[in-house]
Amino acid sequence: VLQSREGDKDTYHVYSSFVVDEISNIIKESIESAIGGNAYQHNKVNQWTTNVVEQTLSQLTKLGKPFKYIVTCVIMQKNGAGLHTASSCFWDNATDGSCTVRWENKTMYCIVSAFGLAI
Repeated sequence: VLQSREGDKDTYHVYSSFVVDEISNIIKESIESAIGGNAYQHNKVNQWTTNVVEQTLSQLTKLGKPFKYIVTCVIMQKNGAGLHTASSCFWDNATDGSCTVRWENKTMYCIVSAFGLAI
């Protein structure tokens, strides 16, 4: 547990909380690294989704925060089809959190969700 010498609660809270902006940046960097400027290719989607979730998970664990993480990734060709998803969680709103990033280029969408559950 990281705390400042003065016992500042804010320092502890940032260390132990799910910071959506921080998680969002990690997800965006992982997508850019794995997919970048590529055009949609059906035969590459499995590789891309695996790379996105593994890289995101790796960067999240490097934060050293007391969380278990779940990361999902959907890559979909831009062709006018609809996509509807839902998730439900039974958790502690004070400590747990989620972040979803929708990234797109000219040929595809990539939707990544990360869930952090406090240990």
